[in-house]
Amino acid sequence: MSGDDGGAPGALVVLELLAADAPQSRYDALLEDARCAGAGEAHLADLARAVDLARSVRADAHRSKQREAALTALVDTAHDLTSPYDIDGLLRLITRRARRLLGFDMAWLSLSRTDGSAYVRTSEGETTALNVGLELGTGKGLGSIAQERRSPVWTADYLADPAIVHAPGIDAVVEAEGLRAIIAVPLRRGSSTLGALYGSDRAVRQFTPDEIGMLLSLADLAAVAIEKARLLEQTRDEVTELEAFGSRTNTALTRVRHLWECHARLAGLVLDGAGLATLARATADALDGVLQVRDPGGRPLTATGELPDLDEESVTKGALQAQMDRRPVRLPGELWLAPVLAGAEDLGVLLLSASAPLAEEDVRLLQLAAQSVASLMLIQRGTAAAEGPVHDELLADLLERPHSVDLHLLERTRRLGIDLDRPHVVVVARPEGGELGKAVAWASSYAYRMGGLKGVRRGCIVLVLPGGDASAAAHRASGELSPLLGHAVSTGAAGPTDGPGEVARVYAEAVRCLDALTALDGAGGTASLRELGFLGLLLSADHDVESFIASTIGPVLEYDSDRMTGLTRTLDAYFASGGSPTHAAEALHVHPNTVSRRLERIAELLGADWQKPGRALEIQMALRLRKARTVLHERRTAGARPE
Repeated sequence: MSGDDGGAPGALVVLELLAADAPQSRYDALLEDARCAGAGEAHLADLARAVDLARSVRADAHRSKQREAALTALVDTAHDLTSPYDIDGLLRLITRRARRLLGFDMAWLSLSRTDGSAYVRTSEGETTALNVGLELGTGKGLGSIAQERRSPVWTADYLADPAIVHAPGIDAVVEAEGLRAIIAVPLRRGSSTLGALYGSDRAVRQFTPDEIGMLLSLADLAAVAIEKARLLEQTRDEVTELEAFGSRTNTALTRVRHLWECHARLAGLVLDGAGLATLARATADALDGVLQVRDPGGRPLTATGELPDLDEESVTKGALQAQMDRRPVRLPGELWLAPVLAGAEDLGVLLLSASAPLAEEDVRLLQLAAQSVASLMLIQRGTAAAEGPVHDELLADLLERPHSVDLHLLERTRRLGIDLDRPHVVVVARPEGGELGKAVAWASSYAYRMGGLKGVRRGCIVLVLPGGDASAAAHRASGELSPLLGHAVSTGAAGPTDGPGEVARVYAEAVRCLDALTALDGAGGTASLRELGFLGLLLSADHDVESFIASTIGPVLEYDSDRMTGLTRTLDAYFASGGSPTHAAEALHVHPNTVSRRLERIAELLGADWQKPGRALEIQMALRLRKARTVLHERRTAGARPE
């Protein structure tokens, strides 16, 4: 293929190499061929630029693949667990996945009996035949502790840890296998546990919070899959035994099949990347009702329709009971609440208004739908966390180098679905309780949901969000973050921007608003340039006098302009006379009743509080600024006339 310069290769060849995922040497050879072909300097420069961009695209793609690898592995595991398995095959799959996900030397799974004892059912990576079938007894070993506490338990060196109640049989296997670091997480189902999932290394190892959280998520998925496999096996047995019962058996079987079909459909929506609204709509259709998803603070995240009048106090008590019981609870009027839980973390609640009484299978489906919603929220949180460093880097570039915004930076933002050419506002939030870590995690998720950028500067959360109302954006962010942290959040906001180069300037204005809020003893409140009034005009970098005058006395000016009246002169005379209608009438050479009627009209235009000290000060300032602007304009006009 020839280019535009004497047969030299062109940028299209670079695109072909990029599409073919060619090695680095092919790009170097392309540049060398172009030089040998006698390409001109301009063509060589364009080709070199194309090669550099291609290399950048390849590097970004590689980084994205690395970030997505861990999340993909967990999603693949969830997908595998939805496939039909016999119980032994399922348990082998779970231990194999646990070992691969976290790089364990050995993984195994124990199941509990009804009397409280437990035994090792399956193992992966063992070097002896001692582990499978090992009786664990009760109250000993990490698995018993994990099931009792319903939370993960781990040790960096099992045999040397005096805090563990050791058992000779367990210790013998640990010693024979040469195991050191061991972690156990419970297989939780409702208010009970099915057993425990273990991972171990043959060296001393400290487990990170991410590793613990991933293994706990896998255990929760595994518990659902184990119970599903057990129920499916039980269902098959029942179908075999009850085929003779005719229509009643067929009806029960149809309902069970419907339950799992709906569950599979919901799980499929999660794995296909559907949004929360789509998942809620599918659940509401399956249960024939109206569904609302609420966050931990009780705020609606999405709804499929209008719910009947609710007793919020009863809803709050019911949500607390559902979270304690870890299963749906019923309220009066065919209203059901299902907790949305991820391990021990409360992610919110499903609120269902059913059109008819729910059968047992319907209640089970509601609980499974809550688990699907929890999985979706975790996946979205993982995606937001993966993009968090990219957001921080982009925002840092915008704030630290506002005059060097280039096409490469804009392309990086557009790849995240962010168009900085559209209006954006900047919100700077400072938690007053010092819990910045939790606030940063929230900011990553919030920026992802809102389609903006987030960063952390000088102990404050910085959000760049699409929109034109800085005050509304600040109140929304503060209203969501403050209940999450459990204490006040001070927020400053400014904007909107006119382009990516304006982000740094608007950020500086938002910081000044936050500083002004602090100086005015308004910690825990929200301030924007508009809310600060004349103080906002002083804090603004462009000192937008026109906007200040329009926002303060604009209705009066428009009224005078449309009707050729003198309300503005009356307002000026009223303040000049110390607030006396009589003296104002003398200055205007009109009757006092005329001034009174004009003041009534002014109150209709500006609001009943226009004479309160704060408003009155801003109105007088706007009148003086307008008068000064008029005088300066007349002087400039007179100076420009020829003599």
